[in-house]
Amino acid sequence: MTQNDSPPLPAHRPAASRQDPVAPDHPGPSRTARPWTPAVLYTLGFLTVYLLAVCTPWGQRAENALFHLSTKGSEEAWIYPLSGAAYGSTPLPPMELSAKPTLMVGLAVIVVLTLVRRCWRQGGAALGVVVLTTGGKEVLKSTILPRPDLVGAPENLLDQGFPSGHTAIPAALTLAAVLVVSPRVRPYVATAGVLWLACIAAASATMGGHRPSEVLGAALLACACYGLATWLLPPAAVPGPTRSPRALPLVTLTAALAIALASGARDDSLIRSLASGATGFVCAALVLHAATGQPARIARRTRPARD
Repeated sequence: MTQNDSPPLPAHRPAASRQDPVAPDHPGPSRTARPWTPAVLYTLGFLTVYLLAVCTPWGQRAENALFHLSTKGSEEAWIYPLSGAAYGSTPLPPMELSAKPTLMVGLAVIVVLTLVRRCWRQGGAALGVVVLTTGGKEVLKSTILPRPDLVGAPENLLDQGFPSGHTAIPAALTLAAVLVVSPRVRPYVATAGVLWLACIAAASATMGGHRPSEVLGAALLACACYGLATWLLPPAAVPGPTRSPRALPLVTLTAALAIALASGARDDSLIRSLASGATGFVCAALVLHAATGQPARIARRTRPARD
């Protein structure tokens, strides 16, 4: 071979040329990070709302001031005829005495869906979300998270507890239903539940049954329980991304805002009406994000070699 001769080319091997150079010889199993971040963030939000609104004098004064903006009681709320407080009226579930029946019916529906779809793990997680949210609300309100009277509030404002029970029911049932329904209808079930929650949350705030912080705390508690449930579930059982119209989230939030403003409206106070409507909308947005947002997980899958 002379100096001007070029070196011989390597033998052409078709199988090797088509192989991904970064792929290992044997694909390994996927490794998935546990989605613990949402549960922690919702829990921190829940505790922050409680500490700022309930455990500080200025937080209590700010919320108590909303009640003094209205000269009359719940009769001035637009949703009063549907609240069940009016004599002979039928309450909008789960307001007034319809709270327990609504909860029982919701649990029965979850059990039926679990049996029909045979999604045992998701069904157990859904029941856990409802039980932890509604049962935890009672424990937190009665023993763990008391409401100290730091500003000398009137006696009628001392009976309310943190968080709101009426708001916790639609929030928990919505997130539980997301776990057990079919992926095709999951976005629409979440939309229906969020609109229901927007109405109940705003109504609970404007009717005087609960302060905005108590309503918001119930939604955050339900989201925290849902985050815990998705963290404990195996990766294959966690609801994954679903196909839905791109405009559906925007339409849902727009409708939730309209419903919250209408449900929180009063004839005697514009500020209290807007505050109640904003509270209902924020609760709806939180639950919608928890129900349709992607779990905080990172899946790294190796790509097998092509033949």
